[in-house]
Amino acid sequence: MRADLKLIEPWVAPGSRVLDLGCGDGTLMDYLQREKSVVGYGLEINPDYIEECVRKGVNVIEQDLDEDRLHSFRDQTFDTVIMTQALQAVRRPDRALTEMLRLGREGIVTFPNFGYWRLRLHQLWNGRMPMSSTLPHTWYNTPNIHLCTVRDFEALCQEHRIRIKDRTVVDNAHRSRWYNRLWPNFLGQIAVYRVTR
Repeated sequence: MRADLKLIEPWVAPGSRVLDLGCGDGTLMDYLQREKSVVGYGLEINPDYIEECVRKGVNVIEQDLDEDRLHSFRDQTFDTVIMTQALQAVRRPDRALTEMLRLGREGIVTFPNFGYWRLRLHQLWNGRMPMSSTLPHTWYNTPNIHLCTVRDFEALCQEHRIRIKDRTVVDNAHRSRWYNRLWPNFLGQIAVYRVTR
């Protein structure tokens, strides 16, 4: 399992109802079903990933997260709604976050921190959009359309009256270091949040 998925696994209660937005190949849902007896669905747009989810026995729905089709789920249908490394790829991250917390009691979100010092330095010295292991695409072919910093995300939460229950900011190897906690917006590469109303 990806290291960022291992970070969020403790925040998912055994036997809970889970919705994974942009679930990819279903690795997380597969693990949670086997190890924590969760029930739920993954939403995914990529046909190859959907096929892999089906092969793993993960309930998956073909869904574009930018389309307003999540209304088919009733309010508070899930205990936890997860969106890993996809918030920056949707057209309206604010709406996606609000919708997550309509559908579930808690949300778990991970995203690359665009405030990381190396990204800032790259842009300063080169005058070009940075690339890194967490942001491996060039500016013209990236799926990321709304990059943000830790501060941006926390301001969005405050604006929408979303409470941050937990935050972990890690390096690209998904390790939490003392310096990541000291100055997360500048020294953290990947942000991991658990939020609620």
